[in-house]
Amino acid sequence: MNYILADFNKHKALLPFTYTRPTSAIRCGILTLKEKWEQRLNANVSHLTEDYLQTKYPLTDTNDNVVIAGNIFATDELCEAINALKLGQKLMYNDTIVAYRAAAVHTPTIELTQVLFEGDCDGIDHTWDIFSKNGKALEADFELITKGRTSQPIPDNVQVIHPERVFIEEGAVLNFTFLNASSGSIYIGKNAEVMEGSIIRGGFALLEHSATKLGTKIYGPTTVGPHSKVGGELNNSVIFGYSNKGHEGFLGNSVLGEWCNIGADSNTSNLKNNYAEVKLWDYETGRFAKTGLQFCGLMLGDHSKCGINTMFNTGTVVGVSANIYGAGYPRNFIPSFNWGGPQGNMTYKTNKAYEVADVVMKRRGLTLEQVDIDILDAVFEKTAAYRKD
Repeated sequence: MNYILADFNKHKALLPFTYTRPTSAIRCGILTLKEKWEQRLNANVSHLTEDYLQTKYPLTDTNDNVVIAGNIFATDELCEAINALKLGQKLMYNDTIVAYRAAAVHTPTIELTQVLFEGDCDGIDHTWDIFSKNGKALEADFELITKGRTSQPIPDNVQVIHPERVFIEEGAVLNFTFLNASSGSIYIGKNAEVMEGSIIRGGFALLEHSATKLGTKIYGPTTVGPHSKVGGELNNSVIFGYSNKGHEGFLGNSVLGEWCNIGADSNTSNLKNNYAEVKLWDYETGRFAKTGLQFCGLMLGDHSKCGINTMFNTGTVVGVSANIYGAGYPRNFIPSFNWGGPQGNMTYKTNKAYEVADVVMKRRGLTLEQVDIDILDAVFEKTAAYRKD
């Protein structure tokens, strides 16, 4: 059986994050959705995604393919049901296709025989699900990746509540910090560092080679992806990786993509003054959509950055490769490749944007490859209608 994660469900509803990756490459919990499937299936998984993304995220096609909705969380029960599928069958949860098994990847699903799945099935259908479901996903991932393993010892100078719910990987450094796992598990990844004075209430995951700065305050289920730095105050937020919010300021109920940077003393509002339901820009409908949430902060696409003292309004959506600066509140929808802020905006020229991206990536020992440039070029074209000039 050849496993494929496909973008046939909810891909557009997860923009701007799915401009630069398949849905299954989104991180929610400790692992990306793809990593969750690979761990539970004990197999490599490929991608079926947008044409311009397919080169970086290739598809493996055989004569026995199991195609799985890329936005769904893997569970052992789901894996068992998927592995039981026969060629020509599709697995349904209510009216949603979870998976199908066919000799051809692009087999019309209407031709397949229906099998009903009656267990629990959940996933990310909108951008705000990434942070609002992060707690549940984090606990499931924690159980999955720590089962049968022994944590590194918690240093004597670290104060901890519920140490049995704390797992520290090899090479991690913690000194004079406070860990409270009463409300959720705490996972400290390989070679990560929790600097002195950090106060952390789980659920929390700090992935490999990431760090909390001195005196960082974190609470609510929060994930900091690999090679990232965070400081100040964070609540119920997800950072995919290779991004920094290294200074004072508040970030809550928010999602940051990769290669983002939040300037010092920048703040995100996650609650409206009138306590009303938050609406977020919806790329699929071209208007602001109800989230059903009272708390919702910032959705920041890959390679986007803001200057010091930036003030983000409740429910702000920022596209890919935007550069935001200036006094006052920026708009609560900022398109991709936007340069400026409340005083005025212009198009961020791609050659300049790529120069910055390459410098940023080289700081992590990586370079901006042609495949990445091709993806960003496609995003620039796809988002042209949102920019004024």
